[in-house]
Amino acid sequence: MKLSNDNLHKFTKNIKRPSYDRSSITPGIVHIGLGNFHRAHQSWYLHRLMEQGMAMDWGIIGAGVRPADNLQRDRLAQQDFLTTLIELDPKAISAEIVGSMIGFVPVEEDNAALIAQMADPAIRIVSLTVTEGGYYIDPISKTFDEQHPDIQHDAKNPEKPRTAFGAMIAALKIRRKKGMTAFTAQSCDNLQGNGAILRETIVSLAARSDADLANWIDQNCSFPNSMVDCIVPATSDKELELAKTFGIDDAAPVTHENFRQWVIEDNFCAGRPNWEKVGVTFTNDVHDFEAMKIRILNGGHQLISNVGEILSIETISGCMEETLISEYFKETANTEIAKQVKPLPEMVLQEYVDLIVERFSNPKIFDTVRRVAFDGSSRHTGFLLPTLMDALEKNQPMDGLALSQAIWARMCEGTREDGTKIEPNDPIWDKLNDTAIAAKLDPSVWLKQSTLYGDLSQNVTFQKKFEYWFNLIWSRGVLETLKIYIGK
Repeated sequence: MKLSNDNLHKFTKNIKRPSYDRSSITPGIVHIGLGNFHRAHQSWYLHRLMEQGMAMDWGIIGAGVRPADNLQRDRLAQQDFLTTLIELDPKAISAEIVGSMIGFVPVEEDNAALIAQMADPAIRIVSLTVTEGGYYIDPISKTFDEQHPDIQHDAKNPEKPRTAFGAMIAALKIRRKKGMTAFTAQSCDNLQGNGAILRETIVSLAARSDADLANWIDQNCSFPNSMVDCIVPATSDKELELAKTFGIDDAAPVTHENFRQWVIEDNFCAGRPNWEKVGVTFTNDVHDFEAMKIRILNGGHQLISNVGEILSIETISGCMEETLISEYFKETANTEIAKQVKPLPEMVLQEYVDLIVERFSNPKIFDTVRRVAFDGSSRHTGFLLPTLMDALEKNQPMDGLALSQAIWARMCEGTREDGTKIEPNDPIWDKLNDTAIAAKLDPSVWLKQSTLYGDLSQNVTFQKKFEYWFNLIWSRGVLETLKIYIGK
């Protein structure tokens, strides 16, 4: 049956569905970037509160700023903004229908509808999942990239912004003019210090056109840091067919692993749902949780996905089935990355690495190597290079981390070891590809990409390690190179 409000009661009893009256939900959150992760994570936590009769005034209004977001809006509107979540537990697969989202603003070039929605006093939180590279922050200096064409446009045209951040500023300007309170701006992306980064982007952009408004935003908005965690594959025909095995015709189902975690600073200027009642952790030590997750899980994803791409392995679980790849991850995570992570009272680092191994190895999760390896220019600089820099500064082991950069460079050359072509998989793919090809003659060329490596390119220890591994990969292949690193 088609997923819809009218059909909810008709689905079989083994499918969980909203027990609350969706018609009584009123909006409280606008979420920009309504992809799979948001619907499997933040939306689900809110849904669980509604199941307990709470947070009915915190309904989610979806939003997007790209033309392609209209397709998602249309898909979800046709099924009353319901989503089927399919949990891929290795022991059993189950389905649940989530109903916490109640609308999706029209996607417009000038973002007028989005601005109007965020200016509504009922909206108290504006949250985002716009990917790690979507914050206009220079990867090396970690400062606001005011020269980006999108930023230049929004600075000159603040009433007709192109970016999500420009739209948020325009809405806050209206709220300020009308004497309304500000809203909480909540990043839910995999960025260490994501709230601080969001503040930097919004306040810096606002200052380009209205310094007084920028100061008001800085003083009145809150930007809580948070750590989000759940492996959520992209939706393909496979997921559409999986939903149908439950008897659900869902145009945008979401599969996810049997694990979720959300850690947030309790810093909400206009109130928030009682998320702590459904398992969310509120703490002032978000940074330590972030560092552990981003460096070990997200960094680990880059370690194995780049190898998988070179070897024509389709999925992350497929990578973990290759003993040398899983051993590479475990060795690097335990002996190099974990040394640069502050231990938490709640988690022994060795146990956390073991948990990640278990999650990556889940054969039910069809998480593609291509999805995980996408946008390496943002993910390597955000997830791996800070750990590498810390290890170098402390004169601690970093061979596996240096090897990760050699593997990435090998992948960016654009061909797999079986001779097939690797399609562009990065916003700056052409530059990476040209540099990787040139590096075959002179490996140092790769490290001279200052927008990626900054002063790291001048570190002799790193340079020698990188060149050693890079040359070894090209002469003996990636698996033989992993074998040498592991010591087999």
